[in-house]
This record gives sequence, structure tokens and C-alpha cells, in this order.
Amino acid sequence: MMIDFTDCPVNKFIAYGGANGNKINISFQGKSYMLKFPSVPSRNKAMSYTNGCISEYLACHMFEALGFNTQETLLGKYTDSRGKEKVVVACGDFTEGGKKLIEFAHLKNTCINSEQNGYGTELSSIMQAIEEQTLLPSGKLREFFWDMFIADALLGNFDRHNGNWGILVDERLQTAEVAPVYDCGSCLYPQMAVEDMPRLLNSEEEIQARIYTFPLSIIEEDGKKIPYFKFISSLKNSDCNEALKRVHKRIDMDRLNEIIADAPQLPPIQREFYQIMLRERKEKILDYSMELLMTMEQIYP
Repeated sequence: MMIDFTDCPVNKFIAYGGANGNKINISFQGKSYMLKFPSVPSRNKAMSYTNGCISEYLACHMFEALGFNTQETLLGKYTDSRGKEKVVVACGDFTEGGKKLIEFAHLKNTCINSEQNGYGTELSSIMQAIEEQTLLPSGKLREFFWDMFIADALLGNFDRHNGNWGILVDERLQTAEVAPVYDCGSCLYPQMAVEDMPRLLNSEEEIQARIYTFPLSIIEEDGKKIPYFKFISSLKNSDCNEALKRVHKRIDMDRLNEIIADAPQLPPIQREFYQIMLRERKEKILDYSMELLMTMEQIYP
């Protein structure tokens, strides 16, 4: 059953940035939420564009199932002033109680030795900023970054930039912690229209392209976006290898499929699409890389 957020009180004194869809702050059952609306696709105006909110809901629940501290998400509907009903996602406000989110991009801007600005996505620059920042132990933040990278690889996130992860601080108490995972609407192929899913699922070539060729990570090496499969399976980064081991053992496919099955009002073909693509990404990217890693560690213990 979809939650209807239409009549929820709106707090007009809170506004949000970001380019993906409109956002308002509402109160629902006594809690503060950011209500995200679907963005109009930039490439194909005829495309079904509700999937970004569905992706946000599903991917956040999947991150939680993978053991991450994650933003609460609720899937629902909202009828605008023109009478048009839209699928929306309500994202719990984890800054309640006086905490403040510092996006990694803003934190990176404080690292004066960084070779790029805060939003620069070159991997070496991100790693340098992680080492240079002083809010959290660099090892802890680096471990989180790579764990998130592996989970994003599983879920096909093409837009985990420096503005959608960060650190939660309490200025009064002078404390800092890794912020809950949030802004996951670029996972799970949000621009794939439901009517195109049967054709894709009937083509092994189309499925393989969406595993090995795209989506790419937005993070770059030498100015080129990182292909998830090629990078992870290369085993060239020891921090990534360790994250692969940590996250892989936490993957419960039955639980992830249950999250898809329990999502309200998805047509059967959409549930099947998510389940198949998730299984394929796990087997072809993470399972394959784990087998290589285990073999390498047996040969070179």
C-alpha cells in the first residue's frame, strides 16, 4: 500500500540543493522527511521517470541489508496542484537534533594540498583528501569509501559523487561520524522504462552490456570513469580487495529479493528485472572477483 504524502504539513523554511528532481520538507507521523519527486529525464522525454524514486527506496533498503547505516526511506505518492499523481520517496532527516551534514565535497575543499576541487572525482585526489582530513581517522573513512564502492558496484550506481556522501558532525559536542548512506537514486537503472524491460531481459547481449560496459562509476582514473568490473576484478587495489571480502560475505540475496518483492505496487516485470540484474551483477562482478582474489591469496599467501 502506497503512503499518500499529499496532505502532510510542509516546512517552507527548509530548502534543498541537488539537481535530481524537486524536493520539499514534510512532517510525517511526527518526523521530518525530505520528499523527493521524480526528475524529468534529460535524454528521453517520453521515458517513464518514476524509477529514480523507486531506485532510491530500494537501494537504501539494500544498503541497510548489506550492513550500512542508511537513511530511512518510505515509498509513496503525492498529488500536485494540477491533480497529477507522482511516485515519490520520503527520506528521513538524519540531521535532527542539531547535527550537521558535511558533504565530502565540502570536506575535500578544506584539504589545501588536494590537486582538485571538492567535486573533483579523480580517485587519487579523493584518496589524498581522505588521508588529509582530520574529522575522522583516515583508515575508518577509507574503509567506508571502499565498502560503499563495492555496494555501489552491486547496485549499479553511476553517480556516487563527492556531494552525496559525507560526515555527520555535532558542533556542540565536537563529535563526528560517517553519515548514513543517502542519495541512492542513481542505482538500479533508474532510466530504464518499464515497457523496455521485457526486451532487455530477453537479450543476453543487452544484459551483459549493463554489467560489463555500463553503468560506470563516476569516480575516475586518469580522467576516465572507472568500469566497476574491470577495476574490481583487476585486484590491483588492496583497499578495494579488502572491501570486497567484507561486503561480499554480508550479501544475502534472499533478503535483497525480499526487499524487491515487498516494494509496493511494482509490476511483476519490474520486480523480475531488478532481481535478475542484481543476481547477474553479483555473480559476474563480485562473485567472479572474489574467486580470483581467493585464488591469488592461496598462491601468494
